[in-house]
Amino acid sequence: MYEVEKSNLKRCSEYVVQVLQPSYVRNFMTAYLDREIVERILSEETRSVTSAVQVFLDQVCLLEEEGWFQALLDTLQAEGYNGLCEALEKWDFEALENTRPHRVLLDRIEPSFTKKIRPNELLGHLRGCLLPRECEEIQAVKSFFRSYSVKTLINSQKGQIAAAERLTECLKRSDKHNWFKLLKTALYDCEQHAALELLDPDTGHDEEMDTETMTTISFQYREECDDDDEGLLKSGNDMTPSETLSIPAAGDRSGGEKKLRHYQRELADPVFQGHNTIICAPTGCGKTVVALEICEQHLQAKGKEAKIVFMATKVDVFDQQYKLFKDHFLQKDPDVRIEGFCGNQEDTLSMTVIMENNDIIILTPQILVNAMTQGEVPCLSCFSLLILDECHNTTGKHPYNMIMRSYLDAKLDSGQNQRRLPQIVGLTASVGIGSFKNQSEAEDNICQLCGNLDARVISTVQTHIDDLRHYVHTPEKDFYLVPKRQANPFTRIIYDIMAKIEGLAKRVYNIESLSSIENRDYGSQKYEQWIVDVQKKCRVLHLKDQQEESRVCRALFNYTEHLRKYNDALIINEDARTKDALEYLSAFIEQVKNAGHDDTERQLTTYFEGYQGLLRNLSTGGQKENPKLAELQFILEEQYRHNEETKSVLFVRTRALADALRKWIEESDSLKFLKPGVLIGRGRKSSQLTGSGMTLTSKKGVLDSFKNLDNQSKILIATSVADEGIDIPQCNLVLMYEYVGNVVKMVQVRGRGRAQGSKCLLISDKKEMIDKEKHNMEKEKIVEKAVKNLQAAPEDMLQKIDIFQRRDKIFRDMEKCIVERPRTEGNYELLCSKCKKHGCFTEDIRKLQECHHIVMDRGFFTRAKTEPHPKPKGVCVHGVLFTCDVVLIVVVYYPQDLPVIKIDSFVVKNCVTGQQRYYRKWKEVDFTIKTFDLSEIVTNWIPYTLRRPM
Repeated sequence: MYEVEKSNLKRCSEYVVQVLQPSYVRNFMTAYLDREIVERILSEETRSVTSAVQVFLDQVCLLEEEGWFQALLDTLQAEGYNGLCEALEKWDFEALENTRPHRVLLDRIEPSFTKKIRPNELLGHLRGCLLPRECEEIQAVKSFFRSYSVKTLINSQKGQIAAAERLTECLKRSDKHNWFKLLKTALYDCEQHAALELLDPDTGHDEEMDTETMTTISFQYREECDDDDEGLLKSGNDMTPSETLSIPAAGDRSGGEKKLRHYQRELADPVFQGHNTIICAPTGCGKTVVALEICEQHLQAKGKEAKIVFMATKVDVFDQQYKLFKDHFLQKDPDVRIEGFCGNQEDTLSMTVIMENNDIIILTPQILVNAMTQGEVPCLSCFSLLILDECHNTTGKHPYNMIMRSYLDAKLDSGQNQRRLPQIVGLTASVGIGSFKNQSEAEDNICQLCGNLDARVISTVQTHIDDLRHYVHTPEKDFYLVPKRQANPFTRIIYDIMAKIEGLAKRVYNIESLSSIENRDYGSQKYEQWIVDVQKKCRVLHLKDQQEESRVCRALFNYTEHLRKYNDALIINEDARTKDALEYLSAFIEQVKNAGHDDTERQLTTYFEGYQGLLRNLSTGGQKENPKLAELQFILEEQYRHNEETKSVLFVRTRALADALRKWIEESDSLKFLKPGVLIGRGRKSSQLTGSGMTLTSKKGVLDSFKNLDNQSKILIATSVADEGIDIPQCNLVLMYEYVGNVVKMVQVRGRGRAQGSKCLLISDKKEMIDKEKHNMEKEKIVEKAVKNLQAAPEDMLQKIDIFQRRDKIFRDMEKCIVERPRTEGNYELLCSKCKKHGCFTEDIRKLQECHHIVMDRGFFTRAKTEPHPKPKGVCVHGVLFTCDVVLIVVVYYPQDLPVIKIDSFVVKNCVTGQQRYYRKWKEVDFTIKTFDLSEIVTNWIPYTLRRPM
């Protein structure tokens, strides 16, 4: 099997060897190769990458599993090996062969070259020919050395050379056909002429580089762009070719202006006039297209002074918008420099470098908050335009609001009124934030949002409303109130089990005294809240006997965690099938057993197994045993009978329910043709249980399948991750399965049905839930009237906004005047939040780079078991330590393995008073922490970028 592929791999192995780094395709190796072989390859890589690749290829050519070759290609594509992947697909290595002279040249001049380059300046220009991981590693080397003074063991010059050596090695292994051109252009732009002359003595300071610069940057963007015009990120309301003028030449910002629709031009007009504006328009109308036009106009008007930041609230949406901006300006003006920076990127370039080298920066807002806190962004005057996607989130402690508070302080402080501040543009589908009962309260809420954003105009479609309706269709809303599912023997058995577990817990401790939540019925959200409250109180429970305290807390955590899963099973049983609820419980029990359970957990798992046979017999009912499922099945059958091309999005509350409904559809004879896809959030912890998170790559795969022209998938089952921001292909049926939120959520969810004649249906067995959604519809009308009233009386609106801004400024100033309580000296003990076992003392904790907290006590490793990290990020993360299955730390490669702890995994005990406190974040602690000093570690230091996890 795959004999041709294996033969070709052997024949072309020299090209793979000169490019690939095995540790970067570790996911493929762990999926198809034995663990011992993977460890051998990674071990060999620490000595020689070339020989490690050869071992890897030898093992790959022995594979017989179905689909391994496509999996290899997919992995290479996902990791950024675009050139190598294309060469293997076509078995054409001419492009790689053409780069051989450049590799030879760089190898010959490497000793001199690495001494003449400044890698931190070059990185921003070379991301088009380096892999993301390589950029992280290079920056990590530089950042590590930069963190310490000259008096420490390693000075900054060694850091510069180490980063330069790593950068050079990565360039020599690049599979991008234009890497040499990009390198020369980067050296020219960064005025590193000495290094440039080593590559090309005839170039030097020649002005001819200008032409090459334009061409090379064009290549840089094309290298990263997706050829799929119908890709994940394409909006269902993007312009058609007939609606656009010709594309301008590179660098021509004045010609070929995109022709916006009339209503889109109306939305953008206040921004073009220079006003801070909230653009409020329905989901699917193309607000991002408006934002792109605003950016183009701004770049043209401001010229070199332009510096734009576009912010997206979620990493998923960030990736989507980043690609949209890159693809747009690649065609419109490749000279526009664009960079993306989000919260899941570690050890990347500093904000200072990114600001200096780019015109448009796509961010998640917390990145900007952190950069302002750390001084990398001294003030918002560094920017000329801020665009806030989903700007209705600018409230409370949301990062948007933290950014805008800084903006408003600069605006309102005496002596700073003349400071140049960026123009603000907010995008949203609804400004119906907060709770309100009437139009007056709604107007106040809207003015508060405008005040938070310093928006002087709310831009909605008023003149070209018919044009808007032509392109954007509001789905017809309908409600289905179905009978409640009757209690059955399965439910009664679960009730009995839960009552007995509660009884066992009360023998250990009076759990009723730990929470004041009452009327907590089994299978309800209130019962979930009670469990959370009990576990929170357990963390700080203090008993005279420390061993007894540890035993009690551990037992109560186990009991309540099992109660939580039984409660989840009841909820699944109510909304799906009994068998789905049983499978959920069985998966949890199996996970507990595999994790090495203690006496309490052994008792609970044995108890479940005693009922498992009976529960299995009770779970074999037909698919229509649940009235809600019967109604859902009828709706789907009728819809697809009338229209075979129907595309549906089914919104549900939980990941577990999404998985249960997927199985139900796949096992239903009349519905399995729908081939359902599931779209859920990323998740914070790896879990083998049903409903664990999805990666960005897997989400893209699901959406690609859903919108595929061959109708491979006709229904998408989604949680709340899909109701805001993410572009989902047009569908004509939106189903809300016990899924109701506030006004904004209602508008977002309904907006997923963009096709003409689409429907939005709510299915519920709770009358109060249907009443709430109807109430949301009435509140939406109130919001619309409130907006029109404010637009009709702009002076009154501005007066309200100014009052709110001055009031909020007074409150902020009062908060600043409150003297922060000094942190106490002395030693505290960190205990495992679950079992109360000793972790370490605060005397042994050091703070590194103001964000990492390291335990210097090497005995810490002996007090917990070590397991491989399920999702290692980069070369610095080695593993995870668990105590009582609570994630305590990640192990990071500094000069030696150092445990970096999370404070929310511990409770802090005062060694003098015995008082215990629980903190969610390090900034909340009230005790002092010493700063990390490298001289405390005595070891033979090895650059950690050269050490690989085993």
